Amino acid sequence: MATRESICQVTRFDKSRELREKAHALIPGGAHVYAKGDDQYPVLAPGFIARGQGCHVWDVDGNEFIEYGMGLRAVGLGHGYKPVVEAAYLQMQKGANFTRPSRIEVECAERLAALIPSAEMVKFAKNGSDVTTAAVKLARSFTGRDMVAVCGDQPFFSVDDWFIGSTVLAGGIPKAVQQMTVKFRYNDLDSLENLFREFPGQIACVILEAEAATPPTQGFLAGLHPLVKKYGAVLILDEMITGFRWHLRGAQTYYGLCPDLSSFGKALANGFSVSALVGRREIMERGGLDHDQERVFLLSTTHGAEAHSLAAAIATMDVYERENVVDFLYRQGKRLKTGIERAVAEHRLEDFFKVVGKEPNLVYATRDQEKKPSQAFRALFLQETIKRGLLMPSLVVSYSHSDTDIDRTIEGIAEALGVYRAALEQGVEKFLIGRPVRPVFRGSN
Repeated sequence: MATRESICQVTRFDKSRELREKAHALIPGGAHVYAKGDDQYPVLAPGFIARGQGCHVWDVDGNEFIEYGMGLRAVGLGHGYKPVVEAAYLQMQKGANFTRPSRIEVECAERLAALIPSAEMVKFAKNGSDVTTAAVKLARSFTGRDMVAVCGDQPFFSVDDWFIGSTVLAGGIPKAVQQMTVKFRYNDLDSLENLFREFPGQIACVILEAEAATPPTQGFLAGLHPLVKKYGAVLILDEMITGFRWHLRGAQTYYGLCPDLSSFGKALANGFSVSALVGRREIMERGGLDHDQERVFLLSTTHGAEAHSLAAAIATMDVYERENVVDFLYRQGKRLKTGIERAVAEHRLEDFFKVVGKEPNLVYATRDQEKKPSQAFRALFLQETIKRGLLMPSLVVSYSHSDTDIDRTIEGIAEALGVYRAALEQGVEKFLIGRPVRPVFRGSN
């Protein structure tokens, strides 16, 4: 195992600090995604990334890191992955956007529909929020109802009012809109049925991820669709993360589910902006021209089917299928988890630091001396791993994470956990430089 001196690296962030002032003067929050904001990282952290290759990134100060966020899980193959970049580049040379649909829109829709069992029709957009909101709109039209039931144990479904209004970040959203979204508990069918009984004939749809950090209990997912169908609602499965991590054909295939509508994105195009709404024809066609029902204005976005992004999506799906990428993600995730848990045991931190989630999509939980969730200890762990050349807001692996990368990561984490143990014994304030990190979902700054 490498010595501490060989693992630690000098990290200076002078250029990041300079750029941060400009960013906050021009951009609310200093970033275009809250999860990338300064409040999510310790004071000693890279503020801006200059480039990436594979699973390695370099910040504006020239510091190199092995990354485990991978563009908020949007980069499944690796940064600058050559076959995907080349496919997008070749299409760019032919044009990105036209007055009429391009042929590649049909080709990409065919490709995705061939993979996803429930995809009788497909509509592309740019962001996850675009397609989850479109699914809610279709469900409301199809059922003639207004209310939405969301899984309250899962953190995010959309930036739009129907969801954000149900969180503590409800500023600017009318009370009437906030009241139309209600929450049920994951792994608790009774909590969902109670909502249907409390609001009879009013709930248009139920939306959830098949699995996030918590695995499903026996019978929960199997009983979900029959229950939703019993009360005449539409089941929407959010596969933004699970779609190209749990299984090539989605978590719906992994768990044998049959959702009415599903949303895909994130790793669909290896970081290029593509999302997709797929689902049952009788629901999806409400947004089309071949029906006699009330029209639904569905995902009419100028950039929704940019040709080069769709070319990237086709190339990405080809690589996933040809090279069994998902199996590799499971293997590397397991290697990482096993190594971290060994280091946790060596430092007697089993009650204070935990790796949770499925192997292709791992996260970690930090706890203080009283075994309570701690943002200060999260900040400390981030600080100490950053010192050792690791950028890991999560533990998400990609197809570019080699065995060498994983093993190097485990060594760095083992050292960081040594500092974590000392902080438990002596106080985190003696080791953390600056303020703790903050949760995104909070009511005030």
